[in-house]
Amino acid sequence: MTTEKTDRSNLIPFSSRLREGRALAQDVWSIFNAANLPADCINLGQGYMNFAPPKWVTQGAEEALQSVAPNHYSHPKGRIRLREALSNFYSPRFGRKLDVDSEILVTSGQYSVFTAFLEQGDEVIMFEPFFDQYLPSVTFNGGKPVYVPLHPPSKDKAHPSSGDWTIDIKEVRAAITPRTKIIIVNTPHNPVGKVFTRKELEDIAAVAEEFNLLVMSDEVYDCLVFDNNEHVRIANLPGMWDRTVTVGSAGKAFAATGWRVGWLIGPPSILTPTLAATTRIVFCTNSPLQEAAACGLEQAEERKFFETQRDEYAERRAILTNVFDELGMVYSMPEGTYFVLLDISGVQFPEDYPFPPSVLGRGRDFRPCWFIALEVGVSTIPVSEFYCEEHANIGEAYARFAFCKDVDTLKRAADRLKNLKKYLK
Repeated sequence: MTTEKTDRSNLIPFSSRLREGRALAQDVWSIFNAANLPADCINLGQGYMNFAPPKWVTQGAEEALQSVAPNHYSHPKGRIRLREALSNFYSPRFGRKLDVDSEILVTSGQYSVFTAFLEQGDEVIMFEPFFDQYLPSVTFNGGKPVYVPLHPPSKDKAHPSSGDWTIDIKEVRAAITPRTKIIIVNTPHNPVGKVFTRKELEDIAAVAEEFNLLVMSDEVYDCLVFDNNEHVRIANLPGMWDRTVTVGSAGKAFAATGWRVGWLIGPPSILTPTLAATTRIVFCTNSPLQEAAACGLEQAEERKFFETQRDEYAERRAILTNVFDELGMVYSMPEGTYFVLLDISGVQFPEDYPFPPSVLGRGRDFRPCWFIALEVGVSTIPVSEFYCEEHANIGEAYARFAFCKDVDTLKRAADRLKNLKKYLK
C-alpha cells in the first residue's frame, strides 16, 4: 500500500508585506557576500569598518559589563547616562536645551517612528537612491512609498561632487497627495554622499509645513562632513522642530556598527507615541553598549575625536578618488559619509561572461560590479538596488564604494583597481 505524499512546505501563507517590502527577494548584500566571492576579494561594498572603535570608548563597555545594573533592562527611553550625554552634546547643535525625559529616545532603529505614525495606505516620500531599510520599514507598517529621484550630475561634467545630485522641488510637490504623511530626508546621504544645502532643506521644510508632513531626518553621518561643507539640521529651520524627528547613530559615530545603539531627537509630540511603539518592538536597546556610547560622547569634544576622525576619513577618501582620477573614471566626490559613487558604465566585460543567475536577473550595474569583484578583486555595491524598479535605470551607471576601511586595506584595493584600465572603453 502506498500513501501519497502531500506538500507541507507552505502550509501557512506569509504576509504580503514581505513581498511589498522586497524582504523576500535575495538582496544585494546576500549576492555580494564573502561566501559568494573569492576569499581574497577586498570588500568595499558593505559599510562596516574593519578596525575597532577607540579603546577609550570600548573601555566604557568593559566597565559596564563588570557592574550589575547595565547588564539588565534599561528604561525604554534609554539609560539616563546616555540621554544626559546626548543632551550635553546635541543641545548646542540644536540651539535648545534637550530634555532627557521627553526629547531624546535611545533606540535601535527608525522602525518605531513608522509604527507610531502610519495608518494603512499613508504615503511616505523617499528620495532615490534610498537606504534600503526604509522600504520594508514603511510597507511593514502599512505605508506606501512614493519615490522622488535625486537627479545625477550631467554626463558632460568632468569632476562632479555629490552636491551635483539635485532635487526638483516641483517633483516633490507633485508627489504629494491627501494621503502623504511623512517625508524622509537623509543628509549626509547614503549612498550618494550628498550634504543637502540650506536652500534645499528650506524648500523641503516649506512643503512639509504647507501639507502638514512629519519629517524624518536621517543624520547618522552628521560626524562625517568634509571640505568645510555645512551640515544643516532641518529641525533647526523656522517652524520645523515641532514636525521633525532627527536620527543619530553610535555605530556610525564610533566605528561600532554592530552595537545597534542609536537615538531619536524631537519634540514630545513625536517621541511619546514613538516610545510607545519602541517599548512593544524591542523594549530597550543593548544596555552595556549604551554606557559605552555615553562614554564616547562625554569625551569626544575634549579629545577632538570627531575632527580627527573626519580628517582620517578624508585621507581614506583620497586613496580611492586618486586611483579613480588615475584611471580617468568619473565619480561624485562625496561631501559626507564614507561612500563614493563611481560611474562604471564604461567597464567592458565579455558578453558570454559566466554571471550567476542572481546577477543576471538584476539591473545592468550588477554585472560590472560582479565582474570587478571577480576579475579585479574588489567588491562594491550596485546602486540600482537603492531605487524602485521604475527608476532603477538612473542608478545602473554607478557602483558604491565604501572607504570605511583601514588605510592599508584601501591602498591594496587601489592597487588592484588600477587593473580596471584594461577593461575600460
